[in-house]
Amino acid sequence: MERMVIARVDGSALGRTAAHWAAREALRRRLPLRVAQVAPRGTHVAPRAAATECGTDGAHTADCLVAELAARHPLLTVRSIRLTGTAAPGLSALTALTARAELLVLGLDGDAGARTRAEVAAASVCPVVLVPPPPAGSDRWTGRVVVAVDARRPSAEALAFAFAAARRHRARLHAVHAWTLPAHCAERPLPVLEADRATWEDQEVQLLSDALRPWRERYPDVEVLADVRLLGRAEALGRSAEGARLVVVGRSQVAPAPRSVPADVPCPLAVVP
Repeated sequence: MERMVIARVDGSALGRTAAHWAAREALRRRLPLRVAQVAPRGTHVAPRAAATECGTDGAHTADCLVAELAARHPLLTVRSIRLTGTAAPGLSALTALTARAELLVLGLDGDAGARTRAEVAAASVCPVVLVPPPPAGSDRWTGRVVVAVDARRPSAEALAFAFAAARRHRARLHAVHAWTLPAHCAERPLPVLEADRATWEDQEVQLLSDALRPWRERYPDVEVLADVRLLGRAEALGRSAEGARLVVVGRSQVAPAPRSVPADVPCPLAVVP
């Protein structure tokens, strides 16, 4: 069965950004790229436009992007796919494709399309990467790979994805474990003693070390920063994402409410089932 990377485009500039990110990732993985354009049933899809016509009216259709990506990346195998869907555009058709994909790439644009984006991330068989608007003055992200780790219930799938991504990008891996004080501390009339806090933090550090140990052994060439933070999970992840090239979370960390998929991460976000 053919393995591939899929980029969903919707005619927006952000869809174009996602497609270009997907193209670079497909090249790193040595996989073909499929650019998927979804239209409601019964919608007429315009014939293919010449490469010189692409984007002249703000539109970035699948065929236009295929021509653009092929010209920019001569070694990339890329073609377009047309899908039909329902009100949540192409949800069933798109998620069906993920059974034979290694990666699905979507644009991430705040509240716009949040329901479709979250539902695809929740239903996809393969990891989904949500790509935000690019950083100012650049068309790509650099820096480290960040992975959110629940050291008590680590996601093997998310850790495997993150370590492989760090190796592929030759980047440092920043493993972030967020923790909170024991519940009974909120009921105490006095502040938590520093010695108690330090003891609990040492336990969290050990938990994270134990969770990362087998992956460090499997990927000895990946430099790892183990980071334990006394913060809520969302805040710890948000702070760590600044200056990163990719953030990785396990889907269980945004379940059971798929709409909790973050919309304000400053770099591409991978949601791993």
